[in-house]
Amino acid sequence: MPFPLRPARVHEVCGPSATGFAAICCAGTAGPLLWVREGWQGDRPDPWGLAGIFDPSRLLIAQSRDQTDTLAIAEEALKDGVLALVVIGVTHPLNLREGRRLQLAAKEGRTTGLCLIPEGMGSNAAETRWHCGPVFDPRPFDPEGPDSTLMRWEIIKNKSGTTGAWHVRWNTKAHRLDMVSPAGLGPGAAAVPG
Repeated sequence: MPFPLRPARVHEVCGPSATGFAAICCAGTAGPLLWVREGWQGDRPDPWGLAGIFDPSRLLIAQSRDQTDTLAIAEEALKDGVLALVVIGVTHPLNLREGRRLQLAAKEGRTTGLCLIPEGMGSNAAETRWHCGPVFDPRPFDPEGPDSTLMRWEIIKNKSGTTGAWHVRWNTKAHRLDMVSPAGLGPGAAAVPG
C-alpha cells in the first residue's frame, strides 16, 4: 500500500471519507499541521473532534476569502518547510499552472501537501489521487470490537507506481491504520471488490 504519502509532493483525495483520510495523514506525521480552506465552507474540521486520531494542539486552521487566497496560503506554507503537512480545501478545478506551483513549493520546502477535492475533479500535477468512502460492515455491532468506520481507500492516480484499493480502519487504541480483508477473501488489493 503506497501509504504514507510520498513526502515533498502534493496529493489529492476525494470521496465521502476524504476528511478522515486527511486526518489519518495528519496522524502519520510528526510536527505542526496546517488545514487551509475557504471561510464560507460549512464543514470546518473540529480539532477536538480529531483528538482520537492526533493531538489537536498540532493543528492550525486557516480560513481564506476564496480559492486564490487558499492556494497562496498553501503555497507559502509548503515553501516554508516548517510544517509536517498542509491540507488544502479546493473548491474549483486547479489548472496545470496552479498544480505545478504547489508541487514546486512542496519540493522546495520538503513539505507534503494534500488537496481535498470534489468528486471528478483533479489536477494533472498531483502525485497521487485517492478516492475514499465508507464500507458497509455486514457483521453485527460489537461494543468491544473496532471503534472506527471501515473505509475503502482506492488510489486512482499514481505518477510513480500502481493503483489499487484497500479496506482500512483506524485503530484508536493503537493509533494506527489497520488493513482489513473483506470477509472470506485474502489480503491485497486484487481481492477487494469494486
